[in-house]
Amino acid sequence: MNFYVKYDLQVICRNLLLEKIGMIGLDCQLNNTNELSFREEVSPDFLATINEGFRNAGIEIVASPESIIVEKTKEAILELISEEDNLVLSKTSHHLARTLNVSYRYLAAVFSEVTYSTIENYIILQKVERAKGMIAAGILTFTEVAWKLNYSSVGHFSMQFKNTTGLTPTLFKKIITQRRNNQQAAFSMNESPGLNI
Repeated sequence: MNFYVKYDLQVICRNLLLEKIGMIGLDCQLNNTNELSFREEVSPDFLATINEGFRNAGIEIVASPESIIVEKTKEAILELISEEDNLVLSKTSHHLARTLNVSYRYLAAVFSEVTYSTIENYIILQKVERAKGMIAAGILTFTEVAWKLNYSSVGHFSMQFKNTTGLTPTLFKKIITQRRNNQQAAFSMNESPGLNI
């Protein structure tokens, strides 16, 4: 029998971060989901040591102003893509500039400088990841997925999906369906009663 596990990533990450901070014995405060304030000056060497201790938990303290802007930009994009109504109603560049209170031109330049990619590429990757989840859920048609992710057409959505994954949405759905069928068949074989001879 399969079950669906529901969890809140922000709560998990916050608790893990607080646990790690406690283990290191740092005198700092977690202001919101991802903003730390140290009560004293932290040297770059000490910060590198902290990050080394956090690395195995997938946590990194970002210190440079440029890297902080990139992380906030990524966070704003993920929030925008995860909230379907916002994506349709707001132009991404305006939303990012308004949310981060800086010009989009500046955001785009800093993002490219730090990540060696563009905000547009990051948005496409995140939209395709969200589309994969929607397709795997099997509730929406491709047209509905394209609309929810603010694509101009299902053709445009399909082209970006294929350029990113190497698969068309239809082939991706077939693969997911086949995997589910194989898992169910394997499960059924393991659950079937043995022969009593």
